[in-house]
Amino acid sequence: MIYDSERGDIAIVAVGDIMLTRRLTPFTETEYLALVELVRSSDVRFFNLETAVRLPDEGTAIATRGTIMTTPPALLDDIKWMGFNLAGAANNHVTDYGQDGIVAAVAHLQAAGIPFSGMGTSLGQARAPAYLDTRNGRVAVVAASSFFPEGARAGDPRSGSAGRPGVSTLGFSKTYTVDEEGASALRRLSDKLGYKKIQEQRARSFFSKSEAMLDDEDSFVFLDARFRRGNGFAVTTTANRRDAAGILRQIAEARRQADWVIFSFHNHELAALVGDGGIPHFDVPADFARDFAREAIDAGADIVAGHGHHMTLGVESYKGKPIFHSLGNFIMENDTVESVPADAYDRFDLGPDATPADFLDARTGNETRGFPASEEYWHALLARCEYRNRRAAAIRLYPCDLGFRRSRAQRGRPVLAHGDVARRILERTRVLSEHLGTKVTIDGDTAWVALK
Repeated sequence: MIYDSERGDIAIVAVGDIMLTRRLTPFTETEYLALVELVRSSDVRFFNLETAVRLPDEGTAIATRGTIMTTPPALLDDIKWMGFNLAGAANNHVTDYGQDGIVAAVAHLQAAGIPFSGMGTSLGQARAPAYLDTRNGRVAVVAASSFFPEGARAGDPRSGSAGRPGVSTLGFSKTYTVDEEGASALRRLSDKLGYKKIQEQRARSFFSKSEAMLDDEDSFVFLDARFRRGNGFAVTTTANRRDAAGILRQIAEARRQADWVIFSFHNHELAALVGDGGIPHFDVPADFARDFAREAIDAGADIVAGHGHHMTLGVESYKGKPIFHSLGNFIMENDTVESVPADAYDRFDLGPDATPADFLDARTGNETRGFPASEEYWHALLARCEYRNRRAAAIRLYPCDLGFRRSRAQRGRPVLAHGDVARRILERTRVLSEHLGTKVTIDGDTAWVALK
């Protein structure tokens, strides 16, 4: 052996969403500094950058019902100070300032020296792996998002047409199964409301076959949703195979070019769980998300780091490798953005003198709904994956507290959780992981994942 990396020993930390608007460096709480040290102690420190990194004059805000996220480029230094060195950048918020915002964010991340995957000035750049060299091996990340605004898909140049800045996307389709009575009622509504005429017009238009959403021998379409007649009710989701093939190709490329591969997967879709064993309250990933996470491992990923739900979901073991379906919000400072677009104020009938705080009060009903009212959004997991001889030796989960019920000026920054808060975070993870067939053992203020 001539290289340390030949041993196959490495430590990888993965967290979920970072939505940063404030400095990270001034604080001295014991449990905060312990968390910082935990991040820094690993070779690889992965995060999902869920914000548009830009200067005030870079990009134009898109129209959205969500928060328009923006982070000053100077705060990338704070992310690096905390120890993070590898990013996923495929999500719905990196596009909040349009294509020019993407171009700006790419330049700022490159200048900061943070390798990232998932967005780019073309589809090729957005899908391509990013690489990090560590003393214990070369690590790649490939990132994709199944939740994105219209027009956010990155595109490649072709035939004299320039590439389109955007994100690496994994589209998916949804089909609703209904019983005979439901199917008959929907078909009657379609006929009476003239929806069949719309389909006939689409069939004669410039739409492709998939875009036209026409009936076929197995299903019918009503109000742009596809239905299938069955014996009961169900919702099924399926990944877009063209997107899937392109992403899997890049994961396979990363497998050939790196010692370790992380697939960063941003998605919002949950399973409907209609009549699923009497546990409809469980938060379980949609079928297509579970299926594709496994495909990513089959293609060569060692870890699937999921995020996007803004709360923690279960952990799944597949072929001895971990799938973290959602690690939750790691830094959640979306309610201290300093500017809000005009149409966001208009949504709540706020006048020209309204401020960002007025908008946030209106949107959350003075913090009685949305993120401020739900504790789960202010809990997170840090996953530390230790490998020996290229095999997972230990997967340990550290619960983090982001300050539920604290003021906007305070909450959103993580500290290591203890006591009752840690127990609630880990118990949720244990139950949700058990539903996915994976055993999570709580050990004090941390937990261990059993891989199989």
